[in-house]
Amino acid sequence: MEESYCSDCKSVTAVINDHSTGDTICSDCGLVLETIDETSEWRTFLDQSNHNDPHRVGDKSNLLLSNNGLTTFIFIPPSSKSLRRFNLKDPDKGLIEAFKAIEAMCERLGLVSTIKDLANEIYKKMEDAKSSKGRNKNAMFAACLYIACEKLKNPRRMKEICWAANDLKKKILGRAITEIKKFLDKSMDDGKARSAGDFLKRFCSLLGMSNKAVEAAQQAYGKTQAAVVKTAEPVIDIRRAPISVVASIIYMIAQLSGDRKHIQDVADATGVKPATIKKCYEEIYPFASRLVPAWYANEEDLKKLWRP
Repeated sequence: MEESYCSDCKSVTAVINDHSTGDTICSDCGLVLETIDETSEWRTFLDQSNHNDPHRVGDKSNLLLSNNGLTTFIFIPPSSKSLRRFNLKDPDKGLIEAFKAIEAMCERLGLVSTIKDLANEIYKKMEDAKSSKGRNKNAMFAACLYIACEKLKNPRRMKEICWAANDLKKKILGRAITEIKKFLDKSMDDGKARSAGDFLKRFCSLLGMSNKAVEAAQQAYGKTQAAVVKTAEPVIDIRRAPISVVASIIYMIAQLSGDRKHIQDVADATGVKPATIKKCYEEIYPFASRLVPAWYANEEDLKKLWRP
């Protein structure tokens, strides 16, 4: 059973997660500690006139989309030109279509969600850099999935990926894979200093952390980078690999969230050894009050952190 700090009991207690309501409840006193439901929301609306599908569903939050994917979609009657023009302004329309296509391929191949998430992330990078413009979209989706499988050590044959991509030609897939790998190699060369921060979102996603926790972790990591360059206060000099700093920041933020994580959980998600996370955490702990955003945790909350 999960544990969390209860403000009424003044201690860490076992909590009950009610997924039907999105409530996190203290098992001792019954206090609702958190009310957040990030799963898909199903609703049914009556439409007797046009006999359209009355079901409306909103996807769960997605950190790769603007506003974390928490967007309302409007059903557009064929006669409504104004609403059609409004819907065309959605900046995530292309990404949503891409993610759905990648998800469908993953379902056909029985792939785990971590592979799907990485494939989505690769495609998002291509889209942000405008590198996917004018290319065969289906081939790009399939190539991103192929590379994600490779990177997560669960490789699939090109023949399998082609089948999942509606019998895509192997030659076209191979060309797309080569193009994406060249782009990824170049982007890594151009941005090695910020690559660890780029992985932070995915690590948090693997741990199932909330959007607020992810934002807090990003801000905290950003402060470690800015502080080394210039600050009026004493320098936060953390002489550790960036990926180790990211892992220790995530561990710190996770302790302050409603869903506390063990150091081994963070190690599994980031690939950093628990001993390394612990040593890096010992170095950043003295700066916790400067690193953790005040809107996320106050001085009293920081006392809940593990003290080295």
